Amino acid sequence: MHNDKVVLIEDIEREPDKTIQYKFEGKISELEDCTVDAELEIKSLGDFIEVKGEVSGSLKLECDRCLNKYDYDFDIDIDETYAKRSLYDEYSQELELQSGQFITDLNGAKEIDIYDLLYQSVILALPNKKVCGINCNEGLFVSDEDMEVHDERMDVFKNIKINPKNN
Repeated sequence: MHNDKVVLIEDIEREPDKTIQYKFEGKISELEDCTVDAELEIKSLGDFIEVKGEVSGSLKLECDRCLNKYDYDFDIDIDETYAKRSLYDEYSQELELQSGQFITDLNGAKEIDIYDLLYQSVILALPNKKVCGINCNEGLFVSDEDMEVHDERMDVFKNIKINPKNN
């Protein structure tokens, strides 16, 4: 088990099965009150490194309706692939990927920043519309006074008399 925020590729290659079990328990400081518990398997597959596992935890979000803070729990499956060498140099033709699969190019870097992977995974898992609960009604209703807009240019229409035609 590794608890560093970075995994060296040479450490993965040294393992007999070229696999490292990685565990992270801690905070992601860039996110408010974000605690993370991650269990990952990092495996070397020739020119590629595969990272699979689960990340769970919670963080504070602000409700888009009432603007109150609330706890948001998440549980994310990680399935990432890294190319050890530059994809552009290695593959002169197009690299065919499975649907929805993305490969991160390490450009010859000697390490994988697991902390950054966890941060990005949490950010991408956040809901588009952040709502504190199904019963949040704050901010949805406005008073009639708030809806009234007085535009002096429209005053001329207040005194118009309309006589309906009698048929």
